[in-house]
Amino acid sequence: MMASAYTDIKFEIRGRIGIIKFNRPKSLNSFGGNLIADTIAALRELNEHPDTVFTVLTGEGRFFSAGADVKGVAEMSEPATYKNAGEKKLAFLGRFTYATELLRSMIDHRKVLILALNGPAVGGGAAWFPGIADIVLASPTAWLQCPFSALALVPENGSAVSFAQHMGMHRANDFLMFGRKLSAPELLAAGLYNRVFASEGAAFQDEVVAFLEEQLRVNDGESMMEMKRLGNAQVRGSRMLAVVDAVDALAERFVQDAPVRRFEEKRRELEGKSRVKAKI
Repeated sequence: MMASAYTDIKFEIRGRIGIIKFNRPKSLNSFGGNLIADTIAALRELNEHPDTVFTVLTGEGRFFSAGADVKGVAEMSEPATYKNAGEKKLAFLGRFTYATELLRSMIDHRKVLILALNGPAVGGGAAWFPGIADIVLASPTAWLQCPFSALALVPENGSAVSFAQHMGMHRANDFLMFGRKLSAPELLAAGLYNRVFASEGAAFQDEVVAFLEEQLRVNDGESMMEMKRLGNAQVRGSRMLAVVDAVDALAERFVQDAPVRRFEEKRRELEGKSRVKAKI
C-alpha cells in the first residue's frame, strides 16, 4: 500500500524503522475518521516489510490520543429499540470489533513495537497501547488518564490485565478504577514507561528515531525481533483472552444502559454548573 492511501495517519519508513503517526491533531488524535482502519492497515504492511525491525506508533500535535471520538460516544448513547437483550448485546459487540482487530494486530505484530508518546493520552488512547507495546518511550508531557469508572465503562481492550503485567495489580487497580491522572515520571517509576526523554514535539520524535538507529547500530535486528517473539509467545493467549473479556464486559455495560444513565447525569451536572455561573 502506498502512503498516499492513508488519510488519518502519516506513514513513513526510515531505513529499518517504520513510523505510524496519528494525524488528527485538531481532534487531539481521537479515534474518528479512518484513524483505526489506517493504523491496522499500516501495521499489516509493516508486519510483512522485508527490511524494518522497529514499528513506531506516535501522534501529530500536542496529544498522542484523546481516545474515543465524542461523536461516536454520542451515537452509542442515543436511544434505540431492540427486540430483546440478546439482540442488543450483539449490536454492541459488533460496534467494538474494530478495536479487537487493532489490539490483535499489535499483539501479533512481528516487529518490535515502539510506543512513542509525544504527549498526553486519555481513555482508549491511554489504555489500548502502553500495555501491549514492547517498548514505551515518552516525552515529559505524556501523562495518562483512564476515566472509565466515572463514565460507567470498564478498562478497555484488556488493559486491566496488560497494565497489571507491567505496573503490578495494585498500581493498575489504583490507576484504572479511580481514573487517576499519572505523570510521565510517575509512570516511569511504576514500570509502564521505559524512558522519558527531555525533548517535546517534533524534537522528541526525532530523538526517538536517533535512539532506535543507535540500537540498530549496536544490536542485531533479527535478534531483537526474536527476543520479542520469545517473550510474547507465552502471554499471547492471555492477552487476547483479556481483550475478548473486556469487549464482552463493555458491551454488557451498554446492554444495562449504565453509560447512558451516567452520561445523562454528567450532562445535568454540567448544565447545573452553567446556570449557577450565569447567575453570578
